[in-house]
Amino acid sequence: MTTPDTLHTGGCHCDAIRFEVLAPKRLVVYNCNCSICHKKQNKHFIVPKSKFTLVKGEDNLTTYTFNTHQAKHTFCKTCGVQCFYTPRSNPDGYGVAPHCLDPGTVEHVTVENFDGQNWEQQIETSDIRSRSKE
Repeated sequence: MTTPDTLHTGGCHCDAIRFEVLAPKRLVVYNCNCSICHKKQNKHFIVPKSKFTLVKGEDNLTTYTFNTHQAKHTFCKTCGVQCFYTPRSNPDGYGVAPHCLDPGTVEHVTVENFDGQNWEQQIETSDIRSRSKE
């Protein structure tokens, strides 16, 4: 039995970026240790693109890619905060930073480690790809 989604709102530090996302109140958050996620302490939950709406700030986003250029690391041009991005594991969805959500809609966070340093092996045993499916 799945729980109904809740409308969460959020944004970057300077509020130039605002978004809405439909996701459970009880989030499964991935803690990745790949080179970039480790440096920026990226923790994120995955949603299908259809459950994410950028409300404000498209013109204030910039994107960084590296290595395979499959992951699109978007962040605010003004304050530098990454609220969401397109992960390599889920090009059909978004990785959303739970710490960028406005308070009051999250009941619980479960953190699962994702071994991004060994991405090819980890993706075969993780359920992360299913997270961006409707």
